Amino acid sequence: MLYFGRWKLLSIFLVCALGILFALPNFVPENQRYETAFDGSQQAKGVWRYLPSRSVNLGLDLQGGSHIVYEVDMSGVRRERLDRLANEVMQSLQEQPRLPAVTPAVVGEDVIVRLARPEDRDTAYDRLRALATPVNAGLGPAGPQSHTVTRDDDDPRALRLSITEAMYDNIREQTLVQSIEVIRNRLDGMGTTDPTIARTGNSRIMVQVPGESDPDRINALVQQQARLTFHMVAQGVDPGPEGAARVPPNVMTLPGTQPGEWYAIERLVRLDGDNLNRAWVSSDPGYPVVNFQFDTTGAAIFSRITSDFTGQRFAIVLDELVISAPRINTPILGGTGYIEGGFTFETAQELQILLNAGSLPAQLTAVEQRTVGASLGQDQIESGTMAILIGFVAVIVFMIAAYGLFGVFSNVSLLVNIVLILGGLSLFGLTLTLPGIAGIILTIGMAVDANVLIFERIREESRANRKLANAIETGFASAWSAIRDANITTMIAAMILYSLGAGPVRGFALTLGIGILTSVFTAFVVSRLLIVFWLRWNKPKSLPI
Repeated sequence: MLYFGRWKLLSIFLVCALGILFALPNFVPENQRYETAFDGSQQAKGVWRYLPSRSVNLGLDLQGGSHIVYEVDMSGVRRERLDRLANEVMQSLQEQPRLPAVTPAVVGEDVIVRLARPEDRDTAYDRLRALATPVNAGLGPAGPQSHTVTRDDDDPRALRLSITEAMYDNIREQTLVQSIEVIRNRLDGMGTTDPTIARTGNSRIMVQVPGESDPDRINALVQQQARLTFHMVAQGVDPGPEGAARVPPNVMTLPGTQPGEWYAIERLVRLDGDNLNRAWVSSDPGYPVVNFQFDTTGAAIFSRITSDFTGQRFAIVLDELVISAPRINTPILGGTGYIEGGFTFETAQELQILLNAGSLPAQLTAVEQRTVGASLGQDQIESGTMAILIGFVAVIVFMIAAYGLFGVFSNVSLLVNIVLILGGLSLFGLTLTLPGIAGIILTIGMAVDANVLIFERIREESRANRKLANAIETGFASAWSAIRDANITTMIAAMILYSLGAGPVRGFALTLGIGILTSVFTAFVVSRLLIVFWLRWNKPKSLPI
């Protein structure tokens, strides 16, 4: 155990060197590592182009930022699901043999359909029941269904469809998961650093963005539903001033991007954003535009639209606002095009982020909003740093007083441990929070604890009159099982905290988990290597502890 081969030595030095290399940017000011490019992005400069330049990300509690809680409009989701069910009912009744009926209506929490002939009710009942699907496929046909169908005792021609609570629960879960994913995509496109997005309660989503002091900017990006649809502009229909003219039932009036600009467009959605593959900003025509590309299905539909309606105008609508209404001059067969709406580079980039992230499945309302100041975060950084220094100095003094030269070896390995933790956090771009600092402080104690166990076992072996080299080798080997088991159980706890926790809890678990790995490495490898070098160079006769 006291022998280190060439490759083993090289591996140890390489790990320590990489730890120092990745931890180094944390001690160099950002303005010395990065410069602002012409497009506003941050790029490494000088020697940092060839070295790791990324430092540890600081959480909301350390660098300040915005904390917002959004309420998901589940009532709107329920209404949309009822409207969709009403459409499905109408389509089902129009299948052959056709069952004449009044257009299904949403009344409260139910869909009411009234048939033209009472004798069709049983046939319609069976047909509409067949529309129901199991909420969870794993439960099989006997599980809860998406909706129920009941006969109205007071009206022999009426049927009532009700969406089950199990289906609503399923819709709520899907809505929350999809909303979190869309918010994450938008904030990532915005260039924010490791935002925290988590569900809280049955219908709320918490968003924390470190370093962003303007919550209104986040709200403007997050709350926009970003539903993109393509319609044909109605020919020969005047929207009138402020869009107040009477228009045909299949036509609606929507505002444009310019004051007083209104359009009369068909209600029929020819194509929507679900078929959008990607969007990007360019200045190909000489000014900022947002280019878009459809997937295979969308490209085929877009090609057919532009071929059938050449010479006419089509409207690109984003959240009931016509952002562009170009004329189709020639068929567009490649599934690509661009949106021009008098954009600046910033507004074009915001639209690109919205389109690439996808549309929200429900409206979001900010119900809680606060800003954490950078000065408060700086105070916490200074307090946390002071706590680490005090703890580190106290441990150094104790270890030297208790174990002499071996205590010095332990302190060196402890310093390497802290550097490796910083290097690991920087390498993976992880976020350090105030609880994370607590995890580092706890790691210092755990790392020293491993050395204490080893040194005490070495003392016991030395008192049993073993030779020095043999006592050291036996001490390391005997202490390994206890240290291994203790760190495995702590790692399991850290993994559970990270997987089930959120925000500060995950920050604590993260640094604790990394600290466990580095402390075992430094206690059993670095400390042992220092002791081996001491044995070979000094050839001592007695144990100096």
